[in-house]
Amino acid sequence: MVIQNNTIEPGQNAILKLNVGRLPSDTKITLNVHVFRSANPGPTVLLMSGVHGDEINSVEIVRRTLAERWYEGLLRGSVVAVPLMNVHGFNNFSRDVLDGKDVNRSFPGHANGSMASRVAHIFTKHILPVIDFGVDFHTGGNSNYNYPQIRYSAGDAPSRALAEAFGAPFTIAGKPISKSLRKTALDHGKPVLVYEGGENLRFDQLSIEQGLAGIRRLLHHQAMLPETGPKAPPSIHFEKTDWMRAERPGIFRWLKQSGETISIGETLAYISDPYGMDEIPVVAKKNGHIIGHNNNPVVGMGDALFHIAV
Repeated sequence: MVIQNNTIEPGQNAILKLNVGRLPSDTKITLNVHVFRSANPGPTVLLMSGVHGDEINSVEIVRRTLAERWYEGLLRGSVVAVPLMNVHGFNNFSRDVLDGKDVNRSFPGHANGSMASRVAHIFTKHILPVIDFGVDFHTGGNSNYNYPQIRYSAGDAPSRALAEAFGAPFTIAGKPISKSLRKTALDHGKPVLVYEGGENLRFDQLSIEQGLAGIRRLLHHQAMLPETGPKAPPSIHFEKTDWMRAERPGIFRWLKQSGETISIGETLAYISDPYGMDEIPVVAKKNGHIIGHNNNPVVGMGDALFHIAV
């Protein structure tokens, strides 16, 4: 295995520091890539997080597997772990990088592009070619909470099989977003799942535990780890999702939250003016499950309130 002129032989482990660029202060930014290789042949699995720098919950999942030395006794194959893709965003509590651009909308990237484009380029050129499949860990953004869920590319059978092996509470089919890591990987024949759990800038223990359990199940399914951990209850599979949005601005008080089932006509929340003069209910327009909700108590017209899967 060769990553940016670094050769890692079967049976070896390594921590690589890939040069991404420099800040205006001349501070060097590097991408830490942890590589674990069994002496026995098998698939190469990517586990990465922190593409959005403020999604700390996702970073903690991959960090914990490294701290607990999960991959030092692989039965076969290799693991490439990138616990923090967006170093600048992490340091500044920001989703984006220095230039205000989203790394996950900058793939495949360019060597002479913006900082976001350069980060994407480093991944596409040096990491993507060596992997067979992977999981990209995320949380909800902008005060939106996501119930633990695994997302795969609709119509791609290998992606669906991997998602089912991961075994998150919710499994969701969807079309990959243009210029995203998942879309670029799929274009190269490399299925990458997206795990969503929790909220940006917050730890959520349920989402962390579900992410860790999913990694263990996925690697056990590939005969790379000897133990599966706790058996997961059957995942609920969805192929269609939609957002309920605020029909008026005001103070948002939810009665139902992520993970719960809803019925048509049920009151899910209330939106009130701040003076105690007016209040309207937010009513479910369909039966389904809430897979995400807005934790911001003040909403504007058209803001996303509940992410509904059917």
